[in-house]
Amino acid sequence: MTTTSTNERPILVTGAAGDLGAIGRNVTEMLLAKGKKVRALVRKEDERAEGLRRIGAEVVQGDLTDLRSMHRAIEGVSRIYFGMSVSPAYLEATVNTAAVARHHDVEAFVNMSQMTVTQMSITETTDSPQHKLHWLAEQALAWSGLPVVTVRPTVFLEGFFLRLSAAGVKQRDELALPLGDSRTSPISAVDVAHAVSAILDDPVPHIGKVYNLTGYESADLEYYARAFSESLGRKITYRNVPLAGWIEALRGFGVPDHLASHLSVMSKLHAEGRYDRMTNDLFKLTGRTPISVHEFVKLHAAEFTQREASA
Repeated sequence: MTTTSTNERPILVTGAAGDLGAIGRNVTEMLLAKGKKVRALVRKEDERAEGLRRIGAEVVQGDLTDLRSMHRAIEGVSRIYFGMSVSPAYLEATVNTAAVARHHDVEAFVNMSQMTVTQMSITETTDSPQHKLHWLAEQALAWSGLPVVTVRPTVFLEGFFLRLSAAGVKQRDELALPLGDSRTSPISAVDVAHAVSAILDDPVPHIGKVYNLTGYESADLEYYARAFSESLGRKITYRNVPLAGWIEALRGFGVPDHLASHLSVMSKLHAEGRYDRMTNDLFKLTGRTPISVHEFVKLHAAEFTQREASA
Protein backbone atom coordinates (compact mmCIF):
# COMPACT_ATOMS: atom_id res chain seq x y z
CA MET A 1 0.00 0.00 0.00
CA THR A 2 1.31 3.46 -0.92
CA THR A 3 0.51 6.72 0.80
CA THR A 4 0.54 10.24 -0.57
CA SER A 5 2.98 12.58 1.13
CA THR A 6 1.89 15.96 2.41
CA ASN A 7 3.85 17.76 -0.32
CA GLU A 8 1.99 15.81 -3.02
CA ARG A 9 -1.45 16.58 -1.58
CA PRO A 10 -3.11 19.87 -2.52
CA ILE A 11 -3.98 22.72 -0.21
CA LEU A 12 -7.63 23.76 -0.33
CA VAL A 13 -8.26 27.48 -0.69
CA THR A 14 -11.83 28.67 -0.26
CA GLY A 15 -13.09 31.91 -1.80
CA ALA A 16 -10.45 31.53 -4.50
CA ALA A 17 -12.44 33.34 -7.19
CA GLY A 18 -13.24 36.40 -5.08
CA ASP A 19 -13.11 39.88 -6.55
CA LEU A 20 -11.66 43.09 -5.11
CA GLY A 21 -9.27 42.45 -2.26
CA ALA A 22 -9.85 38.72 -2.39
CA ILE A 23 -7.55 36.96 0.06
CA GLY A 24 -8.34 33.52 -1.39
CA ARG A 25 -7.34 34.45 -4.91
CA ASN A 26 -4.08 35.99 -3.72
CA VAL A 27 -3.32 33.00 -1.48
CA THR A 28 -3.87 30.69 -4.45
CA GLU A 29 -1.40 32.61 -6.59
CA MET A 30 1.19 32.81 -3.80
CA LEU A 31 1.03 29.10 -2.96
CA LEU A 32 1.33 28.15 -6.63
CA ALA A 33 4.37 30.42 -6.88
CA LYS A 34 5.89 28.47 -3.96
CA GLY A 35 5.43 25.25 -5.93
CA LYS A 36 2.45 24.01 -3.89
CA LYS A 37 -0.49 22.18 -5.35
CA VAL A 38 -3.69 24.17 -4.83
CA ARG A 39 -7.31 23.07 -4.99
CA ALA A 40 -9.34 26.24 -5.45
CA LEU A 41 -12.96 26.22 -4.31
CA VAL A 42 -15.30 28.45 -6.34
CA ARG A 43 -19.04 29.02 -6.10
CA LYS A 44 -19.62 28.94 -9.84
CA GLU A 45 -17.89 28.16 -13.09
CA ASP A 46 -17.04 31.42 -14.82
CA GLU A 47 -14.11 33.31 -16.31
CA ARG A 48 -12.53 33.69 -12.87
CA ALA A 49 -12.54 29.91 -12.40
CA GLU A 50 -10.93 29.51 -15.82
CA GLY A 51 -8.32 32.08 -14.83
CA LEU A 52 -7.43 29.98 -11.79
CA ARG A 53 -7.02 26.91 -13.99
CA ARG A 54 -4.74 28.83 -16.33
CA ILE A 55 -2.31 29.60 -13.51
CA GLY A 56 -2.22 25.95 -12.42
CA ALA A 57 -4.89 25.50 -9.75
CA GLU A 58 -7.21 22.51 -9.56
CA VAL A 59 -10.66 24.12 -9.52
CA VAL A 60 -13.68 22.58 -7.78
CA GLN A 61 -17.14 24.07 -7.63
CA GLY A 62 -18.97 23.93 -4.33
CA ASP A 63 -20.93 25.57 -1.55
CA LEU A 64 -19.44 25.95 1.93
CA THR A 65 -22.80 25.08 3.48
CA ASP A 66 -23.28 21.90 1.43
CA LEU A 67 -21.82 18.69 2.90
CA ARG A 68 -21.52 16.79 -0.38
CA SER A 69 -19.64 19.51 -2.19
CA MET A 70 -17.34 20.04 0.79
CA HIS A 71 -16.48 16.33 0.87
CA ARG A 72 -15.49 16.65 -2.79
CA ALA A 73 -13.44 19.73 -2.02
CA ILE A 74 -11.68 18.46 1.12
CA GLU A 75 -11.07 14.77 0.43
CA GLY A 76 -7.37 14.27 -0.27
CA VAL A 77 -6.15 17.73 0.76
CA SER A 78 -3.50 18.30 3.42
CA ARG A 79 -4.36 21.81 4.62
CA ILE A 80 -7.23 24.27 4.36
CA TYR A 81 -7.57 28.01 4.17
CA PHE A 82 -11.09 28.93 5.27
CA GLY A 83 -12.41 32.38 4.50
CA MET A 84 -15.87 33.64 3.64
CA SER A 85 -17.33 37.04 2.92
CA VAL A 86 -19.79 38.72 5.29
CA SER A 87 -22.87 36.49 5.32
CA PRO A 88 -25.70 35.35 7.61
CA ALA A 89 -24.60 31.78 6.75
CA TYR A 90 -21.07 32.33 8.04
CA LEU A 91 -21.35 30.17 11.17
CA GLU A 92 -23.09 27.34 9.31
CA ALA A 93 -20.38 27.40 6.65
CA THR A 94 -17.60 27.33 9.26
CA VAL A 95 -19.01 24.41 11.20
CA ASN A 96 -19.91 22.52 8.03
CA THR A 97 -16.37 22.90 6.66
CA ALA A 98 -14.79 22.06 10.02
CA ALA A 99 -16.86 18.89 10.41
CA VAL A 100 -15.79 17.63 7.00
CA ALA A 101 -12.19 18.69 7.59
CA ARG A 102 -12.09 16.69 10.81
CA HIS A 103 -13.58 13.67 9.06
CA HIS A 104 -10.80 13.81 6.47
CA ASP A 105 -8.08 14.41 9.12
CA VAL A 106 -6.53 17.58 7.68
CA GLU A 107 -3.24 18.67 9.22
CA ALA A 108 -3.95 22.43 9.37
CA PHE A 109 -7.05 24.62 9.25
CA VAL A 110 -6.25 28.32 8.78
CA ASN A 111 -9.29 30.35 9.77
CA MET A 112 -9.81 33.92 8.60
CA SER A 113 -11.50 35.85 11.40
CA GLN A 114 -11.67 39.55 12.37
CA MET A 115 -9.54 41.49 14.81
CA THR A 116 -12.56 42.83 16.70
CA VAL A 117 -13.02 39.29 18.06
CA THR A 118 -9.90 39.96 20.15
CA GLN A 119 -12.01 42.41 22.16
CA MET A 120 -14.98 40.05 22.57
CA SER A 121 -15.83 37.42 25.18
CA ILE A 122 -18.72 35.42 26.57
CA THR A 123 -19.96 38.65 28.19
CA GLU A 124 -18.70 41.27 25.71
CA THR A 125 -19.82 41.53 22.10
CA THR A 126 -20.72 44.21 19.51
CA ASP A 127 -23.99 45.02 17.78
CA SER A 128 -22.72 43.54 14.51
CA PRO A 129 -24.31 40.17 13.68
CA GLN A 130 -21.18 39.30 11.70
CA HIS A 131 -18.86 39.95 14.62
CA LYS A 132 -20.93 37.58 16.74
CA LEU A 133 -20.80 34.91 14.03
CA HIS A 134 -17.01 35.22 13.87
CA TRP A 135 -16.74 34.91 17.65
CA LEU A 136 -19.02 31.85 17.71
CA ALA A 137 -17.11 30.31 14.80
CA GLU A 138 -13.85 30.66 16.72
CA GLN A 139 -15.47 28.95 19.72
CA ALA A 140 -16.68 26.07 17.56
CA LEU A 141 -13.25 25.63 15.99
CA ALA A 142 -11.63 25.61 19.44
CA TRP A 143 -14.00 22.80 20.46
CA SER A 144 -13.50 20.88 17.21
CA GLY A 145 -10.11 19.40 18.00
CA LEU A 146 -8.84 20.53 14.59
CA PRO A 147 -5.29 21.90 14.19
CA VAL A 148 -6.46 25.51 13.85
CA VAL A 149 -4.50 28.68 13.15
CA THR A 150 -6.53 31.88 13.50
CA VAL A 151 -5.78 35.05 11.56
CA ARG A 152 -7.51 38.25 12.67
CA PRO A 153 -6.90 41.26 10.42
CA THR A 154 -8.11 44.75 11.14
CA VAL A 155 -10.14 46.65 8.51
CA PHE A 156 -9.03 46.21 4.88
CA LEU A 157 -7.66 48.99 2.71
CA GLU A 158 -9.62 47.49 -0.17
CA GLY A 159 -12.86 47.85 1.80
CA PHE A 160 -13.30 51.34 3.24
CA PHE A 161 -10.50 52.97 1.21
CA LEU A 162 -11.25 51.57 -2.23
CA ARG A 163 -14.61 49.85 -2.63
CA LEU A 164 -16.44 52.41 -0.46
CA SER A 165 -14.36 55.52 -1.24
CA ALA A 166 -13.17 55.41 -4.84
CA ALA A 167 -16.23 57.12 -6.32
CA GLY A 168 -16.03 60.08 -3.93
CA VAL A 169 -12.30 60.52 -4.51
CA LYS A 170 -12.69 60.21 -8.26
CA GLN A 171 -15.73 62.45 -8.67
CA ARG A 172 -15.45 64.99 -5.84
CA ASP A 173 -11.85 64.79 -4.59
CA GLU A 174 -13.06 63.78 -1.16
CA LEU A 175 -12.62 60.83 1.14
CA ALA A 176 -16.22 60.62 2.36
CA LEU A 177 -16.60 58.16 5.23
CA PRO A 178 -18.47 58.06 8.57
CA LEU A 179 -15.38 57.30 10.65
CA GLY A 180 -15.12 60.33 12.92
CA ASP A 181 -11.72 61.73 13.92
CA SER A 182 -10.24 58.62 15.55
CA ARG A 183 -7.24 56.66 14.32
CA THR A 184 -7.33 53.43 12.33
CA SER A 185 -4.73 50.98 10.96
CA PRO A 186 -6.05 49.46 7.70
CA ILE A 187 -4.19 46.57 6.10
CA SER A 188 -4.09 45.38 2.51
CA ALA A 189 -5.70 42.04 1.72
CA VAL A 190 -2.50 41.23 -0.21
CA ASP A 191 -0.48 41.52 3.02
CA VAL A 192 -2.99 39.26 4.78
CA ALA A 193 -2.65 36.74 1.94
CA HIS A 194 1.14 36.75 2.39
CA ALA A 195 0.63 35.89 6.06
CA VAL A 196 -1.82 33.08 5.25
CA SER A 197 0.41 31.60 2.55
CA ALA A 198 3.39 31.64 4.93
CA ILE A 199 1.37 29.72 7.51
CA LEU A 200 0.10 27.19 4.95
CA ASP A 201 3.59 26.67 3.59
CA ASP A 202 4.77 25.41 7.00
CA PRO A 203 1.85 25.24 9.45
CA VAL A 204 3.30 23.15 12.30
CA PRO A 205 4.90 26.05 14.27
CA HIS A 206 1.64 28.00 14.09
CA ILE A 207 -0.96 25.43 15.19
CA GLY A 208 -3.09 26.78 18.02
CA LYS A 209 -1.88 30.36 17.61
CA VAL A 210 -3.77 33.58 16.86
CA TYR A 211 -2.25 36.30 14.70
CA ASN A 212 -3.61 39.86 14.79
CA LEU A 213 -2.69 41.77 11.63
CA THR A 214 -2.61 45.55 11.32
CA GLY A 215 -1.40 47.91 8.63
CA TYR A 216 1.66 50.11 8.22
CA GLU A 217 0.50 52.76 10.69
CA SER A 218 -2.46 53.96 12.72
CA ALA A 219 -3.63 57.47 11.86
CA ASP A 220 -6.74 59.59 11.56
CA LEU A 221 -8.66 60.21 8.34
CA GLU A 222 -7.25 63.71 7.88
CA TYR A 223 -3.81 62.09 7.67
CA TYR A 224 -5.02 59.52 5.17
CA ALA A 225 -6.64 62.26 3.05
CA ARG A 226 -3.21 63.95 2.89
CA ALA A 227 -1.71 60.60 1.85
CA PHE A 228 -4.25 60.44 -0.98
CA SER A 229 -3.34 64.01 -1.98
CA GLU A 230 0.39 63.29 -2.04
CA SER A 231 -0.03 60.04 -3.96
CA LEU A 232 -2.51 61.37 -6.52
CA GLY A 233 -0.98 64.83 -6.96
CA ARG A 234 -4.21 66.70 -6.22
CA LYS A 235 -6.01 67.93 -3.12
CA ILE A 236 -8.18 65.27 -1.46
CA THR A 237 -10.15 66.21 1.64
CA TYR A 238 -11.75 64.03 4.30
CA ARG A 239 -15.46 64.54 4.92
CA ASN A 240 -16.93 62.84 7.97
CA VAL A 241 -20.38 62.01 6.61
CA PRO A 242 -23.44 61.20 8.78
CA LEU A 243 -23.61 57.46 9.36
CA ALA A 244 -27.37 57.05 8.88
CA GLY A 245 -27.37 58.66 5.44
CA TRP A 246 -24.27 56.74 4.38
CA ILE A 247 -25.84 53.40 5.32
CA GLU A 248 -29.10 54.34 3.61
CA ALA A 249 -27.16 55.13 0.44
CA LEU A 250 -25.44 51.72 0.59
CA ARG A 251 -28.82 50.02 0.92
CA GLY A 252 -29.96 52.00 -2.10
CA PHE A 253 -27.07 50.47 -4.05
CA GLY A 254 -28.31 47.00 -3.09
CA VAL A 255 -26.06 46.25 -0.11
CA PRO A 256 -27.80 43.47 1.92
CA ASP A 257 -29.08 44.33 5.39
CA HIS A 258 -26.64 41.93 7.10
CA LEU A 259 -23.64 43.63 5.47
CA ALA A 260 -25.08 47.13 5.98
CA SER A 261 -25.55 46.41 9.69
CA HIS A 262 -21.98 45.15 9.95
CA LEU A 263 -20.55 48.23 8.20
CA SER A 264 -22.63 50.48 10.44
CA VAL A 265 -21.17 48.90 13.59
CA MET A 266 -17.64 48.99 12.16
CA SER A 267 -18.06 52.71 11.48
CA LYS A 268 -19.25 53.35 15.05
CA LEU A 269 -16.32 51.37 16.45
CA HIS A 270 -13.92 53.37 14.27
CA ALA A 271 -15.35 56.62 15.60
CA GLU A 272 -14.88 55.28 19.15
CA GLY A 273 -11.20 54.53 18.52
CA ARG A 274 -11.57 50.76 18.56
CA TYR A 275 -9.47 50.38 15.38
CA ASP A 276 -6.51 52.34 16.75
CA ARG A 277 -4.32 49.28 17.18
CA MET A 278 -0.92 48.07 16.02
CA THR A 279 0.92 44.73 16.04
CA ASN A 280 4.03 43.35 14.33
CA ASP A 281 2.49 39.94 13.60
CA LEU A 282 2.70 40.39 9.82
CA PHE A 283 6.44 41.03 10.04
CA LYS A 284 6.92 38.06 12.38
CA LEU A 285 5.15 35.78 9.91
CA THR A 286 6.54 37.08 6.63
CA GLY A 287 9.43 39.47 7.24
CA ARG A 288 7.39 42.01 5.26
CA THR A 289 6.48 45.56 6.20
CA PRO A 290 2.79 46.23 5.52
CA ILE A 291 1.96 48.31 2.48
CA SER A 292 1.29 51.93 3.40
CA VAL A 293 -1.72 53.95 2.33
CA HIS A 294 0.60 56.05 0.15
CA GLU A 295 1.76 52.93 -1.70
CA PHE A 296 -1.77 51.51 -1.89
CA VAL A 297 -3.20 54.68 -3.46
CA LYS A 298 -0.39 54.79 -6.03
CA LEU A 299 -1.05 51.16 -6.96
CA HIS A 300 -4.75 51.92 -7.49
CA ALA A 301 -4.36 55.45 -8.83
CA ALA A 302 -6.43 54.73 -11.94
CA GLU A 303 -9.43 53.81 -9.81
CA PHE A 304 -9.24 57.13 -7.97
CA THR A 305 -8.80 59.31 -11.08
CA GLN A 306 -11.31 60.55 -13.63
CA ARG A 307 -10.54 59.71 -17.21
CA GLU A 308 -9.94 62.77 -19.34
CA ALA A 309 -12.63 63.41 -21.93
CA SER A 310 -11.51 62.56 -25.43
CA ALA A 311 -10.99 65.51 -27.76
